[in-house]
Amino acid sequence: MSEAHPITVAMILAAARQELAAAGIADARGDARHLVAGILGWSLGDLVLKDQEVLSPEALERIERALVRRHAREPVYRILGSRNFYGLELALSTETLEPRPDTELVVDALLPYLKRQAAEKGTVRVLDLGTGTGAIALALLNECAEARALATDISEGALQTARENARRNGLSDRFATCHSDWFDAIEGRFDMIVSNPPYIERGMIGELEPEVRLHDPARALDGGVDGLDCYRIIAAGAEACLEPDGYVGLEIGFDQKQTVTDLFEDAGFKRIEALRDHAGQDRVLIFKTKQA
Repeated sequence: MSEAHPITVAMILAAARQELAAAGIADARGDARHLVAGILGWSLGDLVLKDQEVLSPEALERIERALVRRHAREPVYRILGSRNFYGLELALSTETLEPRPDTELVVDALLPYLKRQAAEKGTVRVLDLGTGTGAIALALLNECAEARALATDISEGALQTARENARRNGLSDRFATCHSDWFDAIEGRFDMIVSNPPYIERGMIGELEPEVRLHDPARALDGGVDGLDCYRIIAAGAEACLEPDGYVGLEIGFDQKQTVTDLFEDAGFKRIEALRDHAGQDRVLIFKTKQA
């Protein structure tokens, strides 16, 4: 670029959209807008209001580097380093799954139960198994001031990311972490157990979109041969860590509603709610113990 040929925001957006479309990116327009806005530190509305603003050489270089990465199918929010989840800005890392909008439904589903418990007890404890970025636990804490959370993960790198996300969102005082393989290092009882565990069938991982297959950590995806390994562990261990009136809330794969329900019913739980995502696919299950 030279001063004789300035590049405006509108021009770079058009070029980025064309480049991503030519690379086969499905939502080329949306990705171009989010990348440019994120790199400039702008809102999407700013792209309209400031579309004739001339970009500096440094800004152009950063945008061009981001487009190269997106062209190689690296997800937009991994390029930007963070994404919004339930009103919180969460940092991502190579050790964490990128939280998806569907997972916000887990928070939507559990909040009424958590707030009811908080009203009755004064304080409530949440155990988030396989926390990753901390997304579910932190969103629950942000919406329920009486809640405290213990977030576990087998990855110390993931726990570091979760702690940083708690700090940047002002939730560190009610958020603790524990390096644990599911329940192995957990003590005490909780009012709610939540998890978005790995649930992809091992043989299907190679067929996932490259944005997922190449950039999400494999152990955050691999649910074993039938995709149910982690649900078996949670079903077997949940009651020992749950208060008598506690809840278990889970994200599931689109075809796992009945099989996961069967696992938990065999372990002494009853399903009290099942929710579908915005595409109409089964996505969230909530359980209580049968005697509760």
